[in-house]
Amino acid sequence: MPRLIQPLDTGDPLGPLPQEFAAIMRPELPSLIKEIGMEVTRAYPEYARLLNGPNGTSIRMGVEQSLSSFVDLVAEPSSPTVLRDDMCRRFGRFEAYEGRTMDALQGAYRLGARVALRRAKKVGRSYNFSPALMLSFADALFAYVDELEALSREGYLEVQAQSDQRSEAVRRRLLHLILAGRPVPRSAIGELCEQTGWTLPEHVTLVAVRASAGLDRISADADVLLDPSDPQPHLLIPGPVDDARRQMIGRVLPSGGAAIGLTVPTALAADSIRWARRVLELADTGIIDDAPLLRCEDHLTTLWLLSDPPLLDQLAMRELAPVAAISSTRRARLIETLRIWLDTRGTAAQMGELLDVHPQTVRYRMRSLEAIFGDQLTEPESRFATEAVLRAMNLRGKSPQPLN
Repeated sequence: MPRLIQPLDTGDPLGPLPQEFAAIMRPELPSLIKEIGMEVTRAYPEYARLLNGPNGTSIRMGVEQSLSSFVDLVAEPSSPTVLRDDMCRRFGRFEAYEGRTMDALQGAYRLGARVALRRAKKVGRSYNFSPALMLSFADALFAYVDELEALSREGYLEVQAQSDQRSEAVRRRLLHLILAGRPVPRSAIGELCEQTGWTLPEHVTLVAVRASAGLDRISADADVLLDPSDPQPHLLIPGPVDDARRQMIGRVLPSGGAAIGLTVPTALAADSIRWARRVLELADTGIIDDAPLLRCEDHLTTLWLLSDPPLLDQLAMRELAPVAAISSTRRARLIETLRIWLDTRGTAAQMGELLDVHPQTVRYRMRSLEAIFGDQLTEPESRFATEAVLRAMNLRGKSPQPLN
């Protein structure tokens, strides 16, 4: 009766395989490789096409290298695995390049292991393998397959990381081109859209972000373009910002610190981000009340009145020129009275309450204003310009001093 072949005695029921096991399995490799190939291609038709294609030889070499390496490690545990490792990483990279998940490759590895285990059971009957040896073989084989999968996953993730980096770079370039506005050729934007799979929307909403705000890129919707590395971070959201988008912004910016621009045609995206950034500036200077998430649509009049401060100063010099020669104290009182009148068109009593003065004082000031400004307070265009200046000056929070 042939000697019963046992695993090495190390005190572990699943001890290491004896070296003679490698000598028994090595002659089985050529037919085992063919059998594994048949089983895998039957279960995974995509691999049948690959084996018959230009990469077929490399794939067969990789399978052969993986099986041979296992037998080599049984014969000599210190055997090098450089070639095997490289081939497994190549398999993973190939799956990533083909746009597949790791599921098929992992399934193929495990199917190959089952075929190898089936062959070992068949051979074991001829060589009188002990049950303990078969258990050790199965344990070693599936641990080896886990190692192959881990190596392939390394290659897969390497390609994915490179692809993600390239895609992010292209998406940032796309964002910059859209914000550049005309005369960027539409064909250039279309080409980048094709590269990233991003659909160019008809309308967009830009969100300005304070530089100090923490930006969680992973929480952004897939169709949102952003550049967290920009000194002035911002998001481009296709279409309007509804409740779902607002919740998304809250996840991307958990600490707040952003302003939502107006929804505009994509060609006008630069205007949306400009207005949003201006709202942040107005909040930073205390002109408007700050909030974790500001909205441009809530501050349109303020944005308009303070859109060009130097021009406002020039307009104020012209509209308030009639009171230039009056002392600063009296001028401030008259201008404040004029502003209240333009804002309210109220009675002397109503204006007196707002100004905290006697109604007779209001009447006196109004007669003075009518004498000083004359037709400027009755002619619609001039009156509108004066009112706009005073409203803007009041928003800006300083006494108008454009007359020096």
